Amino acid sequence: MIKSFSLSVFILFVTAMIESAILSNISILPVVPDLSLICLLYFSLHNGKLIGEGTGFVSGLFLDFLSGAPFGLNCLFRTLIGYIAGLFSRTVNSDGFFISLFLGILGTVAKGLILFVLSFLFPTGVIRFNLISWIFLFQICVNAVLTPFVFKFLSIFQKTLVLQTEAVS
Repeated sequence: MIKSFSLSVFILFVTAMIESAILSNISILPVVPDLSLICLLYFSLHNGKLIGEGTGFVSGLFLDFLSGAPFGLNCLFRTLIGYIAGLFSRTVNSDGFFISLFLGILGTVAKGLILFVLSFLFPTGVIRFNLISWIFLFQICVNAVLTPFVFKFLSIFQKTLVLQTEAVS
């Protein structure tokens, strides 16, 4: 479990660095693809809610340090997404192209909904997140298209990333 979690954390660190250092500086992209969210979905769906919420918290922590978001915002919504995705561990087969594409859509919409609710609870600390906009639609499309490819890439390391058995919790 420790080896799987450690490798997952390393992958999330690399994706957070790619997002913040490379992809955010490309001016032709209207939105930054959320690679760490896609990886979080993969880890949660294959390892359960404990690894899901742990990797969600750690990926949020990395992104909180690297972005200008209020500290703890990314930790909060990524922990929730990791836990919710972990609830469907071993029940959703994410090997197919369209299933993983749909999971990318669901993950991005869940992110948007959580940020939308948080923007009402903390009006001065959270940036207003508009669910009905072209930018959010483009974010959904980009994440949906990238999800099958990231899932296929991560499945190469499945023996190391995926726990064989999960304790019932």
